[in-house]
Amino acid sequence: MHVANPIYDVVFKYLLDDEKVARLMLSALLGKEVLELQFRANEVRHEVRPKPRKEDRLPVGPEILVLRLDFTAAVRLEDGTRKLVLIEIQKAHNAGDVLRFRRYLGSQYAAGENVYLDQDGASRALPIVTIYFLGEGLECIDAPVVRINRHYTDAATGERVTIPDPFVEALTHDCIVVQINRLKNRRRTDLEQLLAVFDQGQTARSDPHILDILEENFPERYQEVLRRLLRANAEQDVRDGMDVEDDTLATLQENARKEDALRKVVEDQAKALEKKDKALEESAQALQEKDKALQEKDKAREEDARAMAAKDRLIEELKRHLER
Repeated sequence: MHVANPIYDVVFKYLLDDEKVARLMLSALLGKEVLELQFRANEVRHEVRPKPRKEDRLPVGPEILVLRLDFTAAVRLEDGTRKLVLIEIQKAHNAGDVLRFRRYLGSQYAAGENVYLDQDGASRALPIVTIYFLGEGLECIDAPVVRINRHYTDAATGERVTIPDPFVEALTHDCIVVQINRLKNRRRTDLEQLLAVFDQGQTARSDPHILDILEENFPERYQEVLRRLLRANAEQDVRDGMDVEDDTLATLQENARKEDALRKVVEDQAKALEKKDKALEESAQALQEKDKALQEKDKAREEDARAMAAKDRLIEELKRHLER
């Protein structure tokens, strides 16, 4: 089965726009059934003119390009708890990723609307869970899915404290990291079987926008995810969006390459200037030493001249003395 590749923002958004699919995926990732879901995608948009298709007789009008999508979902879980789930998908590594993630996370902590009413009608801050889909993954961890869970511990006894507190829950958060480049045909768990739709090892040779999934190997309960991605592959707007994302990424990579090349030129120039400054400094020092030697030589000549003058005066005095 040929389905759209969800590593693209436009496909990921299409996938999560279906509430049933979104609940299936979040339930699997969180390890708890999601009963209620309020989803929103925060989009950074720019207008671009896509490349004309062969069937277009007239120039194509401006299209909206989604450069960055930040997904936020307020959920109620089967145990009655409520969470604010932040989802990031990052296809390629960029130097500013961590700072951007921190800024977005900080804005969600500070947002006044991220609250809920408890059973007593009191306003509570929604505890946050972050989920990162990383195309290039972490440096030191090989596991496809990593859950970073907090624990309450009695500092004196080391024993676990099992009852969560709203104050702590509002100021700290759990995290889930999906390493797309570590999936590599790993299908050990129900979750890893679901995440097979992100395994880039299944990319069609002729088109990186498409994954070739064996439907019979995919869990029955997640078939709706496959069907949604199959529909995405048939949507021309979605396919155009993937083309634009490729163009944008290629432009960013080219700019990064040019910046690296320019940085190397600047570094080489700085090293050359440093070497030149050092040579000038050595030359100045040599000139200074030469001047000092000349000054000492002139001083020695002056002393010789004074000695000669004193000798001449002595000879003159002796002559005058003998003439008397």
